Amino acid sequence: MFEFLINTLRLIKLAAICVYFGIPYRFLKLAFVKHFSTSKPSKINAERRLSQAIVRALQYSGPSFIKLGQILSTRPDLTGDIFSEELSKLQDRLPPFSFKEVKKSIETELQGTLKQNFKDISPAPIAAASIAQVHKAVTLEGDMVAIKVLRPNIERKFAKDLKLFSFITDIISVFFRSTSRLKPQEVIKTLADTIKFELDLRFEGASADTIRENCKEDSNIRIPKIYWQYTGKRVLTMEWVDGIAIHDRDKLIEAGHDLHEIAKRLAVTFFNQAYRDGFFHADLHPGNIFVDADGNIALVDFGIIGILDHSDRLYIAEILYGFITRDYQRVSDIHFSAGYVPLTQDRILFALALRSIGEPIVGLPVHRISIGRLLKQLFEVSKTFEMETQTQLLLLQKTMVTIEGVGMSIYPEVNMWKLAEPWIKVWAGDNFGIKGKFKNFSEKIKLTAKELPHAFMRIDNIIARMETALADNKLKVDTETYNIPANTKSTPLRFIAFGIGVGAIAALFILRWVL
Repeated sequence: MFEFLINTLRLIKLAAICVYFGIPYRFLKLAFVKHFSTSKPSKINAERRLSQAIVRALQYSGPSFIKLGQILSTRPDLTGDIFSEELSKLQDRLPPFSFKEVKKSIETELQGTLKQNFKDISPAPIAAASIAQVHKAVTLEGDMVAIKVLRPNIERKFAKDLKLFSFITDIISVFFRSTSRLKPQEVIKTLADTIKFELDLRFEGASADTIRENCKEDSNIRIPKIYWQYTGKRVLTMEWVDGIAIHDRDKLIEAGHDLHEIAKRLAVTFFNQAYRDGFFHADLHPGNIFVDADGNIALVDFGIIGILDHSDRLYIAEILYGFITRDYQRVSDIHFSAGYVPLTQDRILFALALRSIGEPIVGLPVHRISIGRLLKQLFEVSKTFEMETQTQLLLLQKTMVTIEGVGMSIYPEVNMWKLAEPWIKVWAGDNFGIKGKFKNFSEKIKLTAKELPHAFMRIDNIIARMETALADNKLKVDTETYNIPANTKSTPLRFIAFGIGVGAIAALFILRWVL
């Protein structure tokens, strides 16, 4: 009851914030324009003004609301394009907390005084965001590092806000049942899962370490080293990166960098992460990308990571190839065979819908073709055919659009995917054709081999339970059917189970090969 009252009071405060930023007025104006105006620009403008007001309210309301906005920005299927675009502009910046709190967190987490862990640390943060802030420091060994420290009591604040969000979604579900298709509870669960990982900086360190390990043989990419001895749940220490922010075109030119080459390196490093490794940095806005003195692409802030399994990677590659070759029936078949579109839908109609997306780009100059936007249109059309939302693919598509935007800002005259074409051809050769099929088959054999011990253990457990049931006269076996002596109780079960087990394993091998 007490929690209900607290959430109600906080909801009233939230309503007051909405009024302060003019959200009810903007909402009514949008409703009026949609019903009584035939001007498309007026409708778009009204929707954008409402979206901007909501973004300002989220910014004002604090860390949890900023984080909610960032998550919603990756789900245009829920929010719509304009709102999603405005949410992506949400500034994750808050006033810094005191150095006294920074010192306390570091000393508690690393179990020692500041001087016992670092030779020097800058009292003024170089960045302060909703969850943490970053300070420049020098280790006892003399290495320059960046220390990320969580805000004081941030865990408690997020826990309190998550309860409020759940309270709001419960109200929405009761009074606005039409919103159930938007799955508001699912959004809050995604938020809770995201926060759980972001409030433990060891996860971010592990993500950075994974990408660093994956890219260790790659040229022109720099991933900061994690200093695990100076890292804990609330403190993350990583190698300091000196460089020019990638959006600062004038400084890049002044430093003598080849912008054409920089755009190519950015495209290749993204393809390596997303398509080769299936583990990619999913927050590649310009503030997280630097160019060091040697022209290497340096990435920071690994709080948001995208993961694609092998089938997802092949799916994206094959549909892009299908669009390029104008084989829309092939793209349609891929959607159905992957299980993304239900078999109840019409394959031919779906292929026609795909043609409506692909034909407008035929003959366009390569620098005017956006793969990210092509995928976005594909996912929008697929929804009409009951394709379930694939959040991992939406995150990939959003990151691709961001990467394209960054590439265009530094070298507008060329399409960065065209620059990466030689790499893409090598990747396609490794994953399609005879070589690709052999590679896929080898992976399936390895996966099947890993599953065999577990399969045999499950069969053995089933046999044991059946034998117990047989001993207790709860199960009877027709021994005459199998022509086995009736005085043997366990043998028929072993015989039957062995036959079932061998058949199941054989079927598993066949399915792995076919699928």
